[in-house]
Amino acid sequence: MPRQPRLGMLIGTKLAVWGDPVAHSLSPRLHAAAYGVLGVPWDYSRRQVGEAQFDGALTALDEEWRGLSLTMPLKRAAAASALTLDDRARLTGAVNTLLLTTDGPRGFNTDVGGLVATIREQGVEEVPFGRILGAGATTASALVALTELGARRVDVVARRPEAVVPLIGLGEALGVEVVPADFTMAPPSGATVTIATLPGGTDLGAAADGLAAHGGLLVDVVYGSWPTPLATTWQRAGGLPVSGLGMLLHQAVLQVRVFVSGSTEIELDDEPAVLAAMREAVMGD
Repeated sequence: MPRQPRLGMLIGTKLAVWGDPVAHSLSPRLHAAAYGVLGVPWDYSRRQVGEAQFDGALTALDEEWRGLSLTMPLKRAAAASALTLDDRARLTGAVNTLLLTTDGPRGFNTDVGGLVATIREQGVEEVPFGRILGAGATTASALVALTELGARRVDVVARRPEAVVPLIGLGEALGVEVVPADFTMAPPSGATVTIATLPGGTDLGAAADGLAAHGGLLVDVVYGSWPTPLATTWQRAGGLPVSGLGMLLHQAVLQVRVFVSGSTEIELDDEPAVLAAMREAVMGD
């Protein structure tokens, strides 16, 4: 097994979220709240960067820069740029956090942990059978999250079942059965948790009624336009829909851990106070 490069010295006081689009991002608000509680004078901004510009923009950063949060469409490009990957980033091929060190960038996927924490926050500690709606960029993170919560079977419902094929291979690596289905013929489900990775505003029409019929917890990764049509249908059917704000919040806490200590595993000083301030920054009372 190749040796992992050592962790280089942490540098800089500048941080930012990059993506395209990025003007809607709540990350600056979240991170400013965290660093206010921690008492560190770091500057966190946002910048619109497309996939074609990513490599050049990353190379141009100087020693004033400590790290980056990455949103779409940059997560795979960020993974390719990283000197090392944490386990979740390696499994998903997606990096949403780059820690810049004297040795080079280190990549992390905190989306997985954000989903796990959101589901647990709703009182669900174990998910033997899960379901994912959509087969887009967040689906691999959703699959890893459900597996960490104990899933042994995950149905992935997509418009194009062939898009699920790469997830079947990931499922085999994780020891979980991935069953593809489409929205018009989705089988009855006893899933404890459904994670929707569909674009905001997606209206599934009559298919939503069938998907919501068995209730349970719906984590819809959308947070900008809430409630989504699916969330409204879910609630009407007696289930519990929650928005992607929880995922955004908890993945950001893990990002702050990375920027402070270089690890997602080391808790922050007075982390409950940091979490409360970040929650207030995006959710209010």
